[in-house]
Amino acid sequence: MPGKVISLRPSAGTMLVGRSHTAPPAAAVDPEPIAVDLGSAHLRIWLGPGGVLSVPVGQGLRTPVVRRGRVVDGPACAAELRRLLRDHRTPVPVGALVVACRPVLATPADQEATRRVLSAVLAPSRLLFVDSVRAGAIGAGAAAGTLLLADIGAGLTEVAVLEDGRVVAARRAEIGTRDLNHAVTAGMLADTTAGLIRDLRAEPVLRPLVRAALARGVIVVGDGATRPDLTARLVAALGATVHRAASPRTAALTGAGLAAVAATRHPASDGT
Repeated sequence: MPGKVISLRPSAGTMLVGRSHTAPPAAAVDPEPIAVDLGSAHLRIWLGPGGVLSVPVGQGLRTPVVRRGRVVDGPACAAELRRLLRDHRTPVPVGALVVACRPVLATPADQEATRRVLSAVLAPSRLLFVDSVRAGAIGAGAAAGTLLLADIGAGLTEVAVLEDGRVVAARRAEIGTRDLNHAVTAGMLADTTAGLIRDLRAEPVLRPLVRAALARGVIVVGDGATRPDLTARLVAALGATVHRAASPRTAALTGAGLAAVAATRHPASDGT
């Protein structure tokens, strides 16, 4: 898998007696792809295997720049991303392919706000979007077959039925782990997640897919997957096995990164 940005330099020319020889020009190499996840708790940038940059949303700011998966302050969000790159002394090549996570059921206005921020900061040659639930499945290594995935994030809870990596149907609720306090418990958040899955199962056309996916078990990513009390309540509410992704907080970002690599190798499919 690609790692850091590669620069090719011309090799030394071979000197021939009686004639001059000039080294051939360097072959053109596209910049390494980039993935971005503008979450409600962290802004994250993927720059290849082992190259993840992250900053808490709203750290040191009076108001958050992303709320419930939506960019609510574009200029401030762009400034935070630039600061993240500057603080880590990470140069980003102009013209890279960028794949961005998109909350499921995001509106065109939500997507356009994200596009403006990433275009201003990263100047991509192409900017592609991948649904966060699909990215989470890829990042968890479970995209094949029929799958139920729950992404329980800081500000959003999203569930989806996927078939061979394609989102068939999805639901979401504007509640997440940041809401946990004396009024919102882990049990309530688990019950909300289970309720979204029951909504999918109530659709006659989806019922066989949801039944098959539940027999396989629910894949959980996001911050909620790190809370045993929440996942245990989800098991009880659904009567099904719950599988936690190995790195749940960054599963979607990793999946978007893998999609970005695939898109550079197979441009016709765009990898998303």
